Amino acid sequence: MKPFTYERANTPAEAAAAAQRNPNAKFIAGGTNLLDLMKLQIEAPSHLVDVNGLALDRIEATPEGGLRIGALVRNTALAADERVRRDYAVLSRALLAGASGQLRNKATTAGNLLQRTRCPYFYDTDQPCNKRQPGSGCSAIGGITRQHAVIGSSQACIATHPSDMAVAMRLLDATVETVRPGGQARVIPIADFHRLPGDTPHIETALEPGELITSVTLPKPLGGTHIYRKVRDRASYAFALVSVAAVVQRDGSGRVALGGVAHKPWRDATADAALPQGAGAATAWLLAGAQTTEDNAFKLPLVERTLAAVLAQARSAA
Repeated sequence: MKPFTYERANTPAEAAAAAQRNPNAKFIAGGTNLLDLMKLQIEAPSHLVDVNGLALDRIEATPEGGLRIGALVRNTALAADERVRRDYAVLSRALLAGASGQLRNKATTAGNLLQRTRCPYFYDTDQPCNKRQPGSGCSAIGGITRQHAVIGSSQACIATHPSDMAVAMRLLDATVETVRPGGQARVIPIADFHRLPGDTPHIETALEPGELITSVTLPKPLGGTHIYRKVRDRASYAFALVSVAAVVQRDGSGRVALGGVAHKPWRDATADAALPQGAGAATAWLLAGAQTTEDNAFKLPLVERTLAAVLAQARSAA
């Protein structure tokens, strides 16, 4: 690990300003992803801004009937919150499907959204990676691609986003609230928060330099049956090959989002409209234009089968 300086921020605006003053700075809260990356020298910040002292660890009702989740709310606390379990069960289930209990005790809401890919070529500093070193190439293309994206990728990157929580947030149409270094607040729809790789896979979100997430807001509850199903290589502590988050109403309508298939949580409004027609119709829209490899072509039928199981579970619950 390389040397770095450290400071504790007292307000969100102060934290954002400190990050702007130090172009190679990083915010640190739970550190469950950042510290590992620093040890591997994938991340080498010259300055850390500790945001744990900020009053961003509460879950509060909004005037519109939703919930505002502070950026520092730990994953364990969010999954266990009575309101989340009752009104946003898909979010609670997605959180419990991720990582281990020990990591969920430390990991924060904002940090979960900002997780970096678990692509093995990204983690291997002896391999070229455009996400780690822009312009160096993508070792995954032509490599072992079983875990990699089948939709929304590019010639520069075929990595997937690792978060379970983010898939549920995308399904629920959450918004991300931030503060810029000048102190101005901003609201970013979750659909626009994560970026597709294009030619700049190292730019992963819509955040500006120094911009700090302060909260994530959920709209009023959707009702219906909430399901999160994660298919992975082992029963715990593994990232999704495919995951399906869904809210299904009694009449068969609803919405669906996918994890494990793209550079960001994946959702398509046309697929939502096709959901009453069944898993095959919805999957055809969700994965239209998919580009697979010999290693990961299995993900296409796996998405359809997993979605079919989710819809069958929803019918049974109804």
